[in-house]
Amino acid sequence: MIFFNMTFVVEQIQVGQMENFTYLVIDKEEKEIAVIDPSWDLEKIFEIIKKNSYHVKYIINTHSHFDHILGNEQIATITKCQIIQHENSKDKHDISVKDKDIIKVGKITMEVISTPGHSKDSICLIINSQIIITGDTLFVGNCGRIDLPGGDINDMYESLFGKITKLNDDLIVYPGHNYGNKPVSTIGEEKKNNYVLSPRTKNEFIELMY
Repeated sequence: MIFFNMTFVVEQIQVGQMENFTYLVIDKEEKEIAVIDPSWDLEKIFEIIKKNSYHVKYIINTHSHFDHILGNEQIATITKCQIIQHENSKDKHDISVKDKDIIKVGKITMEVISTPGHSKDSICLIINSQIIITGDTLFVGNCGRIDLPGGDINDMYESLFGKITKLNDDLIVYPGHNYGNKPVSTIGEEKKNNYVLSPRTKNEFIELMY
């Protein structure tokens, strides 16, 4: 799945046996890119980079669970790029970010939204006010697990209802895994169809999730 407009491209690449998505955020004019959540099947990434003579500026991880960072070291070693993670991450990285920070790739602007719940260092990335890469915070039709290390149901509730549901309905949702009935959605569609985003109190949400 590829999002394409006049200035930038977001390329969605399914990798590995856990139905992960790796993303390439590409400034077409400057040929500068960010690789989001590299893990398996790195040959797919390197083939695209080589074919198009792209310069990799950053690796950005939506969180530091192994299936989203497995390819960090190899890509960073080969391309000499820097690794960006949330400031709560204890994994190896070069640049720490926090809520509302801005990451620039070419002329592309990515706003960091801190969304703990699945992990303490979970983030989403809003790209040019058109796309949101949600990692394992929000899937199509569901949300990320809260029973893994760093997971917290109270944080997840605040991230979903304090931040995600307040975003523009037109934002295109690109999740961290292909777990839904389609690979891409919108915030508006998820608010309408995703059962975890139905309005409810925190206690009701806790009952639902457990």
